[in-house]
Formats: sequence, C-alpha cells, structure tokens
Amino acid sequence: MSTFTPDQLAEAHRALASLLGKCEKVLAGGKLKPAQHTLMRRRTEALRVALALIAAEGKGARAAHTVEEPGC
Repeated sequence: MSTFTPDQLAEAHRALASLLGKCEKVLAGGKLKPAQHTLMRRRTEALRVALALIAAEGKGARAAHTVEEPGC
C-alpha cells in the first residue's frame, strides 16, 4: 500500500466526509428515481468504507510515528 502523510490523509478524510454529507442529503430528499437511489446508496456505502480505511491508516501512521520517534 502507498504511504501517505498525515496531512494528506486528513485532507482526503475531510473531502470525502463532505461528499458523504452531500450524498446523504440527496438520499434524504426522496426525489431520486429507483436507479439513481440505488447508485447514491451504494456511493454512500463506498464513501463510508473509504473513510473507515483512511481513519485506520491514520491510526497506523500515528502509531508508526510514535515508534520511529520515541522522543516526540
């Protein structure tokens, strides 16, 4: 897996969280056709998975940082 800086992970998390919020608002509006609703529901599920993976990667990066530099 690629290595990302904590700043890159934080920015990606912020952007995806914003997109997830917008998608959830569209879903709550109830004005989508069935196919659009399915696509939006799947998109929100994928965004949640991506956010969880970014959060897990961020925790791992912080733990590695602590191990590499015990003086911090």
